[in-house]
Amino acid sequence: MSTPLYARYPFLDAARAAVGELGVDVETLIQEGAPAVDRGRERVERALLAGRVDSETPDEWRDEDELLSYPIARILVSLLDSGAAIDKYAAAEAKTAVQRLNDDFEAGDDGLKSTTSARLDRETVLEELGLSTAIRPEANQPNREPEWFRVGVGTYLRLASGSRSDSWRLVNREVGGGDVRVAREELFALLRTAIRRRVASGLPFEGLTEGEGIVEPLADELGELRRLLSERTAVGQIDFVNRELFPPCIDNLLGKAEQGIELESFESFTLMAFLTGIGMEADEIVDFCAESSLDPEGIRYQTEYLKDDRGTQYPPPSCETLSAYGICHNENDHWKVAGHPLAYYQARLEATDDLVDWREKQAEKAD
Repeated sequence: MSTPLYARYPFLDAARAAVGELGVDVETLIQEGAPAVDRGRERVERALLAGRVDSETPDEWRDEDELLSYPIARILVSLLDSGAAIDKYAAAEAKTAVQRLNDDFEAGDDGLKSTTSARLDRETVLEELGLSTAIRPEANQPNREPEWFRVGVGTYLRLASGSRSDSWRLVNREVGGGDVRVAREELFALLRTAIRRRVASGLPFEGLTEGEGIVEPLADELGELRRLLSERTAVGQIDFVNRELFPPCIDNLLGKAEQGIELESFESFTLMAFLTGIGMEADEIVDFCAESSLDPEGIRYQTEYLKDDRGTQYPPPSCETLSAYGICHNENDHWKVAGHPLAYYQARLEATDDLVDWREKQAEKAD
């Protein structure tokens, strides 16, 4: 049993068997409040707020805690009774896994970024996902890690079906011999979809009810996660961009990025959620944040993440939550105006005359 490997990739079939080999019962862990329970809560919380599941304090957890936190996280997200939460959780597990796969594939046999026992190679993950016969590297590539791959048309269509970008449409691809040619980064995008579907499979768990012994000990964890979900409050449709009216916390985050400072994942999530929440598209946000530390590719990924499969916008957290993370300091007592960044911005828009949309200014410059 390779516990470090399964701790990093808990969606593997062998990881499920490894949980059994540890000789512990998940229900007992929950009732005893074992460390894996706290890590499981963090796993779901990070998925909802940052779009990833790796711990902010990895040294706190043993490999066993990390491995066992996965089934506990799946129980928690099932009990939230929210399709959107499941979507976000599965996407975050997949994103984290693919980032680790990228490191492992690059590491090869030397200069390892992870220990040998915790590394997963391309052939193994393709076999695990049932893709070993459908995806293969192109022949005669000089680099140790191939840059180009061939994907069977059927598999390609299945894994690329959720992409909104025209570049993924089959008519825009190089197709030959029943295969589609994809670049290395595109392969990772396809793997992310496959892993996301693997994680989401079987969720929510059937038969879990609030009165069961496995549920009652999770009351505190569920309460915190439900509070985060409740912040997806409906705010009136906003489609206007004026930085002068931004909430202080949002303007501070933008200013920090403009100083070239890398934003923490939760800070980046908050900023992107606000900008998409006021009606900005990905390309507009890229232009708006052009002179900042924010990466265009990261912006596009995060704005895609901020909409669930039903197209529902995922708004930024409330001022109370932002305060807990040290982002909102209630400058100028602005909580009296509103306790949510979007509600605050909407109130200021309604109270201010003679406004000019940033996009109009950009259009004038282009002319």
